Amino acid sequence: MTLTPDRLNKLTMEMRRGVLILAVLRALNTPHYGYSLRRELSDIGLDMDEGTLYPLLRRLEDQGLLHSHWQVHDGRKRRFYQIASDGESALEVMSGEWHKLNRAIEQLGETV
Repeated sequence: MTLTPDRLNKLTMEMRRGVLILAVLRALNTPHYGYSLRRELSDIGLDMDEGTLYPLLRRLEDQGLLHSHWQVHDGRKRRFYQIASDGESALEVMSGEWHKLNRAIEQLGETV
């Protein structure tokens, strides 16, 4: 079986999915509206399209990990998101797991 660009893209997207949750929770220690969050993540190399970000924000809010409020910013009404207390607990656990997994993978050595 050949590793096609499509299959490789799907594997990469699957890996990124969990990391994006961790990044969003961490970034939302400071309130952001969708575009400002997207820009901050992009500035550090985590590009995410709107079709990924907004459903993720809604899902995390539905799970009680974020809360949001409407606020006028630059003359426009925008929905601002911030991490909730359950989100802080989840972030702590997820960060610990991220560090544990990262150390384990580093111990496997460089394969490329």
